[in-house]
Amino acid sequence: MRVYLLLMLVAAAVTFLTTPFARWVALKTSAISAVRARDVHLVPTPRLGGLAMLIGIVVSVLLASQMPFLSGVFEDRQAWGIVGGAAIVCGLGWADDKWDLDWVTKLAGQVLAAGFMALQGVQLITLPIGGLTITSSRTSLVITVLAVVVAMNAVNFVDGLDGLAAGIVAIGGAAFFLYTYGLTTQATPDDYASLASLMLAALVGVCVGFLPYNFFPARIFMGDAGSMLIGLVMAGAAIAVTGNVQPDVMTGAEALPAFIPLLLPVAVLMLPLLDMGLAVIRRLAAGKSPMAPDRMHLHHRMLALGHSHRRAVVILYVWTAVFAFSAAALVQWDWEIVLIWTTVFVVLALLATLGPLRNRGRFLDDDVALSGQTPKVPAVVGAGAPAAGVVAQSVTPESVAAKTKERVE
Repeated sequence: MRVYLLLMLVAAAVTFLTTPFARWVALKTSAISAVRARDVHLVPTPRLGGLAMLIGIVVSVLLASQMPFLSGVFEDRQAWGIVGGAAIVCGLGWADDKWDLDWVTKLAGQVLAAGFMALQGVQLITLPIGGLTITSSRTSLVITVLAVVVAMNAVNFVDGLDGLAAGIVAIGGAAFFLYTYGLTTQATPDDYASLASLMLAALVGVCVGFLPYNFFPARIFMGDAGSMLIGLVMAGAAIAVTGNVQPDVMTGAEALPAFIPLLLPVAVLMLPLLDMGLAVIRRLAAGKSPMAPDRMHLHHRMLALGHSHRRAVVILYVWTAVFAFSAAALVQWDWEIVLIWTTVFVVLALLATLGPLRNRGRFLDDDVALSGQTPKVPAVVGAGAPAAGVVAQSVTPESVAAKTKERVE
């Protein structure tokens, strides 16, 4: 456990220290998020935080490769396959953050990254359902690529509030890490080394290291370079652990943990997957493209309920923790006990979500909920909102970058 915690700390520290550099690169390359009608931020903001997150993952994996404890993890190419796939989607996200690529180009790049990772051995081959094995290599490749692309887009869809995606993945990744570590200690008591635990430790670390810059009010966004990166790493860790523990090593009630590799990734990404599914259904029902943007995501609905920006994010954190830790708890406790406690926390989360909290004190109230109006955009990154009645200047990423070179911290 100490080795994984060390790697998590290294990933967090490297990400924290390199995020100002990523912000500088974003300004130099005009990778800036202008304010659009569907956005909730009020000023153009650099959005290349994924670069710092990639550096954090690379450094932590390089360090892990030099540790005798984890030497078995690097006997094949899977770890480097995940890192390589992460680098590909980070570059793709960088291009999208700068040039706003069309969805077909983005999808092609996502398939390329997922395919690269799969060809390095990170594939769904066995499933813990009666020892099911995917016998066709082509079928295995297609299913793996599909799962990775869905995970990347799910995280990308939910990345709509300051600190939301990073916090959700950090919380879910922590629950997933505890599960993979616990399952490894049960399955191989003499060897605790695990590719999934390694990648999840690095993933949690980079998310925690990035959050101080990204929590409201954000100084930098992770952008598509970050959201797709953490989605791919999460999917890679889930695929690495799925099928590594066969159901026949456990019997009776103890067999339940062997099925959790199918349940836990869904539980960790429950909110992103739900948000993406509802968005696709909503847009298709309206006769629009499933990739067409709108202001009906879960975070928009939270703001419409009257929650402040920070409180909406914290409540969505709570929902993520309920789903993820409930699934992970099945490794240690009977399902009846887990069900009881999950029900209790679901009720508490519902009260926090739907209760008339806006008029009960000012805890985490930091801004006004969305009124449905398009915000006016200040002309300079980092500048305050314009005074009432003042029409903002027209802003382009190039003009913002030119005007803010001297404002980089």
